[in-house]
Amino acid sequence: MRVKDIVFDMETGDPDDVLTLILLLGHPSVRLKAVTVTPGTPHQIGVVREVLRRMGMSHLPVGAYNLDHMKAKGTSDEHYVTCVSGWHGKFLGEIDPSREAEPGWKVLYQNLGRDTHLVTGAPLKNLGALLQRITPSLKHPEEFPAREGFEVNWTAQGGFAGEGVVPSEYQLDKFKGMVTCPTYNLNGDPKSALLALGSPWVGVRRFVSKNVCHGVVYDSTLHARVAGKIASLPESPQRRSLELIYQGMSKYLEKSPKGKAFHDPLAACCVIDPEVGEWAGVQLYREKGGWGSRLASPSQANATIIVRYNHERFVQTLLDERQ
Repeated sequence: MRVKDIVFDMETGDPDDVLTLILLLGHPSVRLKAVTVTPGTPHQIGVVREVLRRMGMSHLPVGAYNLDHMKAKGTSDEHYVTCVSGWHGKFLGEIDPSREAEPGWKVLYQNLGRDTHLVTGAPLKNLGALLQRITPSLKHPEEFPAREGFEVNWTAQGGFAGEGVVPSEYQLDKFKGMVTCPTYNLNGDPKSALLALGSPWVGVRRFVSKNVCHGVVYDSTLHARVAGKIASLPESPQRRSLELIYQGMSKYLEKSPKGKAFHDPLAACCVIDPEVGEWAGVQLYREKGGWGSRLASPSQANATIIVRYNHERFVQTLLDERQ
């Protein structure tokens, strides 16, 4: 598979965003261009900077949604809510907060384009802030016009495809018969989500929906496959990446032996190899705090959404074992 340019927008309330960052930093089919963080506290930036350091990628641009705003108000580090789960400290050790970041929208503006893929695993505050600045009638369009070649090719972990889109035999039991469902990343900033769904600057919109990603679990079986892959590799970015993922998931499995839902790594793998998933063209919509999808013709669809996935192909993509 050819190397794909990717920008990753993430949060740190759950382990799988950092694990996805590590995966993207070492995967042979990925060139990670930049990382943006929501909401962008110094503790979050410190975590991202530590991962980049361990992977030998400290030069990568890092963006944060609200850091500049907090700087202007003079907020000191100790007054931030960390927005970092306890697992991160157990995995990475004590990490000093950092303010080494640029505004998230600016990092996206500088690094996205027709040949770059944006993967979002967080509420869409950074993407929304960017689109507000380049969309006529919204904020600052005269100051930040979309440059030549600018386009957002977007894959989001989030959204929901249910009854009427996903055949009943593919529906997870906990979502059986449901048409709409709240999803964290879209409900974290629904105005930005709706803006991105209608923006002319977003060329591709793919959603790795809740009804599928909740069926993807990193368990002891996958842990053993990761260990086997590590043993087969020479020293390389991929080996360092998989070693870090293995170390992090060893910590997780000690407390939760049944495994960890692997939402964001699935979204990343669907960008590396879209055939990991089966996709449907839909009208994605919001209704009473939930999100749903209706099957739509190509001329009416505002997105494509995953309706099922191939687990073995996902694992092969995760480990770069596809030919």
